[in-house]
Amino acid sequence: MTALVLFDFDGTLADTAPDLAAAANRQRTRQGLAPLPYETLRPEASHGARGLLRVALGLKPEDPGYEAVRLQFLQDYAEESTVHTRLFPGIAELLQRIRGHGLSWGIVTNKVTRLAVPIIEHLGLAPHSAATVCGDTAEHPKPHPAPLLLAARQAGVSPERCVYVGDDLRDVQAAHAAGMPAVAAAYGYIGIDGDATAWQAEACADSVEALWPAIRDLLPADVRQTMA
Repeated sequence: MTALVLFDFDGTLADTAPDLAAAANRQRTRQGLAPLPYETLRPEASHGARGLLRVALGLKPEDPGYEAVRLQFLQDYAEESTVHTRLFPGIAELLQRIRGHGLSWGIVTNKVTRLAVPIIEHLGLAPHSAATVCGDTAEHPKPHPAPLLLAARQAGVSPERCVYVGDDLRDVQAAHAAGMPAVAAAYGYIGIDGDATAWQAEACADSVEALWPAIRDLLPADVRQTMA
């Protein structure tokens, strides 16, 4: 039987933070405020509009006017979501390596379909992904296990033969709830005070180059034996 490697998208496969930060700064510009440095906004990229608007404007979901700003942010982002977004260096080679070993890979993201799919297609990932599950595809988003379990079903692989890679605590929680080992992508969008080693993932990768050894060691024993 084959195995399946599932990936979070933002901050794990793709460096989407530049375009997300630009959309957040456009909301500041609309209010007559100077843009914030990219380095201030980058750690919030995995938290979407909620995290970015909190840092950019001090807005919380319960605040008056939040929803209008959130919708404007999403519109601005949708219009320019592929300007600077790229795969992290080494990811394309990693995905080729996974396929070269006869394994499948897929994407499980909390980004909603209308925002995620155009970027996935732009980056050339769609034709090769065995499963693509977005934030509005399953009944619940991560950290609920439903999206990961749906991806496993789409790919025709049992959950215990899957590995999940992500750059947020929610990713590890979702993986464990789905019965999958997890790799923490510590190179991703982790906050200044974040500590990926504290998430209790089975492995932690500080770089894209460190992902393959971490993934390989968590694959089913029969798969590892074929790589010896």
